[in-house]
Amino acid sequence: MASFLTGMAKDPICGMHVEESGEALKTSRKGTTFYFCSDTCLLTFVAPEKEIALLRRLTVLSFALGVPVFLLTWFVALPNPLPQNVVLFALATPVQLVAGSMFYRGTWHALRARVANMDTLIAVGTSAAWLYSAVVTFVPGFFPEGTYYDVSSLIIGFILLGKLLEHEMRGRASDSVRKLLNLNPKNAVVIRGSAEVTVPVEELQVGDVMVVRPGDGVPTDGVITEGQGALDEKMLTGESIPVDKAEGDEVFGGTINRDGHLRVRATKVGSDTTLSQIVKLVEAAQAAQAPIQRVADRVASYFVPIVVLIAVGSLLFWYMAGAGALHGFTAFIAVLIIACPCALGLATPAAIVVGTGKGASNGILVKGGEVLEKAKNVDVVVLDKTGTVTKGEPELVDLVPLSGFSEGELLRLAASVESGSEHPVGLAVVRAANERGISLGKPEAFRAEPGLGVRADLEGSQVMVGSRRLLAGAGVGLGEAEAVVSKLEAEGKTAVVVAAAGRVAGVLAVEDTVKTGAKEAVAALKELGLRVTMLTGDNGRTARAIAAEVGIDDVEAEVLPAQKSEAIARLKGEGHVVAMVGDGINDAPALAGADLGIAIGSGTDVAIETAGIVLIRSDLRDVAGAIRLSRATMSKIRQNLFWAFAYNTVLIPVAASGFLNPILAGVAMALSSVSVVGNSLSLNRTRLGR
Repeated sequence: MASFLTGMAKDPICGMHVEESGEALKTSRKGTTFYFCSDTCLLTFVAPEKEIALLRRLTVLSFALGVPVFLLTWFVALPNPLPQNVVLFALATPVQLVAGSMFYRGTWHALRARVANMDTLIAVGTSAAWLYSAVVTFVPGFFPEGTYYDVSSLIIGFILLGKLLEHEMRGRASDSVRKLLNLNPKNAVVIRGSAEVTVPVEELQVGDVMVVRPGDGVPTDGVITEGQGALDEKMLTGESIPVDKAEGDEVFGGTINRDGHLRVRATKVGSDTTLSQIVKLVEAAQAAQAPIQRVADRVASYFVPIVVLIAVGSLLFWYMAGAGALHGFTAFIAVLIIACPCALGLATPAAIVVGTGKGASNGILVKGGEVLEKAKNVDVVVLDKTGTVTKGEPELVDLVPLSGFSEGELLRLAASVESGSEHPVGLAVVRAANERGISLGKPEAFRAEPGLGVRADLEGSQVMVGSRRLLAGAGVGLGEAEAVVSKLEAEGKTAVVVAAAGRVAGVLAVEDTVKTGAKEAVAALKELGLRVTMLTGDNGRTARAIAAEVGIDDVEAEVLPAQKSEAIARLKGEGHVVAMVGDGINDAPALAGADLGIAIGSGTDVAIETAGIVLIRSDLRDVAGAIRLSRATMSKIRQNLFWAFAYNTVLIPVAASGFLNPILAGVAMALSSVSVVGNSLSLNRTRLGR
């Protein structure tokens, strides 16, 4: 997350260079030491449970005391025996000194590094409001009446709330890596001598021969030495149809053996396996995504020193001009209060809160302001195929009866035999028969031929449903079915031949069909000026057919997870800002490595937690909606910052004159905040479209 430099370390959050000393805040992770300029930076990077718990307690403290302060200041008067300002002081002081302590520490470390950041601005502004109010409370008549305890308390509370939400989101990112690791079986059955022995996966060695039974996960990468079966490799390729494997074929740890009894010789173990490489890719990509240096922090590095100089200059000027210390100190306080970071501090979070709320109400879950900023600049959208552009499960799409059979008879034969199978192709055939109300027969002597198909006796005849090889092994020639199978496969479909009583009854075809709205989604993205491309682990023929159907011109097929990440990195290296849209475990490295990861809501937990945006409705059209939302939100943030700066530019000189009552400064400050909030609320009128 940070490059370690000799004699000097760079804060991975704010980019500040911090002296490598015992006084610098630091933490260690995997043997590397990172240095931080402030506690808030440390929280942003580490965000362990105890730090989030601390933020939660401080946020609760701020609002538990700050809300009563606000009510007592504006709406409620205490009985005469109770001094109102003293009660306000008692409530506001713990917020200022306890909840606000992290901003004081952040300011101290920033000043030691000779810079100013948002911590500095918050500390200076809230301290000015609190100190002025304390003087009014305990030295009546020294300043004009009026306190600002509510200002200091609520600013601290809202900023802590924003930090808490952000850190909780970040804390969940590591869950995606844990869930990836949990995909791998914990134990393996290996052949030792003439016996089968169960050992922990960690004890596997290259060359061990493993036994993988139907339904078992493959413990580690290897090569099949005996047997054949259908392997579910969705976690790698995203494809819902299992891949037929036989002796000599490679298998991968974490994939599922759907049928067949296999013996597999381990070729890679531990951190060398394909699944471990996916985990490394996700970790590296998440680490590479350092948080953006927020506009408010950049402005604060210049704004705070200027404000302090103006405030001190006003005090000295009026004192030396003979106007008196009170006039000078009034100017000093008015400048600091007028510069209190209400409008500036609210400019970004107010728009983000409204924007993310607007997205959530439209099925678009946005994980923070940083994500919105990235989404605004996207110029290339990369789409996964299976589960993103397509539905993610095979459907029966073709029925070609032969040898005098009807469509209904063909489907009845196939579905009756497949009713005893758990293969996705078989399930699709049975589902299609049920949807058409076809009554199925009861198969006998059912037998699955791993990697080939199924066969059973049905009403006195043997029926086979499967590949060319299944029929060839039984001495059944394809005849005219050969041309039909070739045509369907050329269209990117999975063809299945059905034979009954030694003759071909027909051919079925299944495929993963395009989602409703996918074509409109691609068109909407192009209308926004975005380049759309498809990246998939499926074969090129199928990928190109799907891409042509929805209007995608650029296709890259037969890519593994690592290659997906490389493709994303290549696009970024060409200067593009890339959004990756996916739903599977195999998409996680690419989602993490892209500038913006967008996950389909119906996808895997790993994909959802890795992505910055989640489409709750699993509707691809919401990708364009997310881009529109980000552009509108960032536009509001720029407008808010402009008005916040304009307010300070106009009123700071007035405050420096010494003729602006600090109470009026507080009112003006409140009005600037109202304008920022009102402008942000107008985001609710944004049309996201579908």
